[in-house]
Amino acid sequence: MFRAVLVALIVAFTASGCAVNPVTGKRELTMVSESQEIQIGTENYAFMQQAGGGDYDVDPVLTEYVQGVGKRLAAVSDRPLPYEFVVLNSSVPNAWALPGGKIAVNRGLLTEINSEAELAAVIGHEIVHAAARHSARQMERGMLLQVAVVGTAIMTSDSDYSNLAIGGANVGAQLISQSYGRGAELESDLYGMRYMSRAGYDPQGAVVLQQTFVKLSEGRETSWLSGLFASHPPSEERVRANIQTAATLPAGGETGVERYKAAMEKTLDTKVAYEAYDEGRKALGEKNSALALKKAEEAISLYPDEAHFYGLRGDARYVDEQYDMAVDNYDIAIRRRNDFFQYYLQRGLAKEKLGDDGSALTDLEKSNELFPTATATSKLGDIAAKRGNKLQAIEYYSTVAGSQGEIALDARDKLVRLDLEQNPGKYIQFGCYPDSSGNLIVAIANATTVAIRDVRFVVQYRDSGGVTRNREESIRGPIAAGQRSDLNTGIGPYPPGAGCPVQITAARVAK
Repeated sequence: MFRAVLVALIVAFTASGCAVNPVTGKRELTMVSESQEIQIGTENYAFMQQAGGGDYDVDPVLTEYVQGVGKRLAAVSDRPLPYEFVVLNSSVPNAWALPGGKIAVNRGLLTEINSEAELAAVIGHEIVHAAARHSARQMERGMLLQVAVVGTAIMTSDSDYSNLAIGGANVGAQLISQSYGRGAELESDLYGMRYMSRAGYDPQGAVVLQQTFVKLSEGRETSWLSGLFASHPPSEERVRANIQTAATLPAGGETGVERYKAAMEKTLDTKVAYEAYDEGRKALGEKNSALALKKAEEAISLYPDEAHFYGLRGDARYVDEQYDMAVDNYDIAIRRRNDFFQYYLQRGLAKEKLGDDGSALTDLEKSNELFPTATATSKLGDIAAKRGNKLQAIEYYSTVAGSQGEIALDARDKLVRLDLEQNPGKYIQFGCYPDSSGNLIVAIANATTVAIRDVRFVVQYRDSGGVTRNREESIRGPIAAGQRSDLNTGIGPYPPGAGCPVQITAARVAK
């Protein structure tokens, strides 16, 4: 087994190789090809837009403007990629790049900068992250870590690791939430400023941008700490490096202050409405539905075209168990923006509360189509279970059980209750050891979230005549969650290292 897996690992490394980084000119080990980068970016771009609040579609003039600046910079980059640029409907000041050139800038960042040159510094920086393979290198480090895990497992266990799977969060979410290393940030600043200069922008915009970021970080503004600073930490070192870089580039260039002001006019005019919305979201998170509702009404009165504001009002009604009114608000939100997952998710949850499982199912499936979530998947499991579709419910709960948090714990509980009797071996662990006389003791461990009982198992052994026999044993229990019960089978002698010839055959959830 060791040899087979080792050969597979060697093949994986052989398929990779060294290549010249198109931005820096350095030779690097590459395990992710350009086509894979582009595929990963393409597959995750829509999901990450959903996770970031959806497209900021109420101001198409601003989106077109940002895309124009992005295309202007992409045209002078060192690596031709299928670059795309989007503005996301979030007040969190952030920007990110996926492999392959998929780049997003949040509305909240755009309201904090003051010129097209500063915007060019943001976008140029993100273009370099994609062009210089920074995200791809993060992925490659993850692949190397997985190889290390496999190798360690092989060397420390006799188990069969042919079915080893390393789970994790969505690839795109990992890539945009990670913190780039100091070297990658300095590299993106350097080459991003060169791109700015090539495109005709004043590279001093990048100096001003970093100086602003440092001041904001010193003030420890929460929105910035949870946004751009989480993945792009500012520093005086970066300011000094940008000043030095600017000194090596041609002086002058466009700042685009007036163009930027004109493009931002509508968004700045509606900023106060989004501030009310953000206050409402915060209130809802603090379980103050009355204040959340008040802030939603305030936001709607200031700017009635934004669907998120009706979504917030619906969420406040949902928390207050006014499910009919919640559905009415989600309907309005969907009429204004029919491609955002949260409206469908929340409307599906509200309709399930109203007993309309058919409509709830449609909404929850639509929500998952746009952006798969544990909440929607778990509720789909509940509906399937209510309808007697046990296999489908198990499939939904199994998906959620691999995630994190309270919803995952709840799914694991429901999964065990549905599936334990049919597949007891999936949920019960066992081990063997000899007693002082050399007789076999079987330890049965409950690896589930619920108490179990009536665990039956078969022990295979050889009698004194060398004949292989099977004996059925049982532990009536109950065995609490996370606990174990040991049974002395009386079978002996049991030599150390003889393995554990046990097969779990039955178990029940304790009532």
